[in-house]
Amino acid sequence: MDILKFLTAGSVDDGKSTLIGRLLYDSESILQDQLEALQASNRKNDDGTIDLAILTDGLKAEREQGITIDVAYKYFQTEKRKFIIADTPGHIQYTRNMVTGASNADLAIILVDARKGVIEQTIRHSYLVSLLALQHVVVAVNKMDMVDYSEEVFNNIVKAYQAMAAKLNLNEVTYIPVSALKGDNIVHESLNMLWYKGKSLLDHLETVPVAIDDSTDHARMPVQWIIRPQTDELHDYRGYAGRVVSGSFKVNDRVTVLPSCFSSTISKVEFFDKEPEEALAGMSVTLHLQDEIDISRGDILVNANHLPIVSQLIEADLCWMDTKPMDTSLTYLIQHNSKTTRCKISDVLHKVNINTLEKVPADSFNLNDIGRIVIKTAEPLAFDLYQDNKANGGAILIDSRTNLTVGALMFRANAD
Repeated sequence: MDILKFLTAGSVDDGKSTLIGRLLYDSESILQDQLEALQASNRKNDDGTIDLAILTDGLKAEREQGITIDVAYKYFQTEKRKFIIADTPGHIQYTRNMVTGASNADLAIILVDARKGVIEQTIRHSYLVSLLALQHVVVAVNKMDMVDYSEEVFNNIVKAYQAMAAKLNLNEVTYIPVSALKGDNIVHESLNMLWYKGKSLLDHLETVPVAIDDSTDHARMPVQWIIRPQTDELHDYRGYAGRVVSGSFKVNDRVTVLPSCFSSTISKVEFFDKEPEEALAGMSVTLHLQDEIDISRGDILVNANHLPIVSQLIEADLCWMDTKPMDTSLTYLIQHNSKTTRCKISDVLHKVNINTLEKVPADSFNLNDIGRIVIKTAEPLAFDLYQDNKANGGAILIDSRTNLTVGALMFRANAD
């Protein structure tokens, strides 16, 4: 059974938490103690029904204000698939939280209030989804019960969103009219919108294809540990442990170690107490090579016929996550998979007004700003472009003074 990781995004009061609550409630994915706590809650809707948003509003401030502040993760499964949900905040001041929640998602559900249509918040969230290269987008036009389940209202919103999606290169977009409050088209098909011939939200989530990159082209394994027991029994044992972040490795594959560029052949794959012929993306394995090569933590094993870019000057999109503004005079740390090295921001190319999508000149970044920069690293990094291979195309910036993560990077080009 595979796993679909998806997020919800939308403006304040669009009903993100209610939609997730309805999804869990109607699919009977709520534990008995949660159900009892839900029924005992004093939070009710105007019609006296239970406020299902309680299921995801975990922080006290969220319950008091009726908003989402932090990313709330929920887990459930049906007979067809397992799901991990990231309920992300809609406020502009929590953009960094949404970026965090979206970074590992396969699909985004963008909520649009049927009464308001496509607004600035919708544009902002759609831009972030495009920036993070999510494969699938569902536009859930919510609160259809408040516009008398009007087909014309739905069609107008679809038309407006399609025009924006074309500009953002969002290709896999599905439009579903829903009412999270009433349960229309969430788990069960709605009897109030017989004009809609598509699937319910859950049916779509259960059947949307989840792409798994199992080709050898993008085979990438950052080395986390060199295993050398040096015991009498395992005197010559030398294994390279790590997690395969993308693609796959097979016994007898030719691999190259970067940044040293030495090559060898895989002689054995170890996975717990087994020796499979292949290591797939997501597996934590130990690889053995036919040749003894000097390899250290932070090096990366790649397919010898499909090498990533190796450079010290990189152009990247950046989401700034620190309350302190960017300081281009400082030396930051950059962590790319298991490799950490020092870097400097050598140029700020532009910031993006994510409400209008305009690129504006900038000298620095403040909290939640997004734009493009050029970084110079102390040691070369072996990376792919983010749009080609997300697993090896992203990194984080760390303030070496505080050890706090201050930025998320998506590599876009070799700036050499």
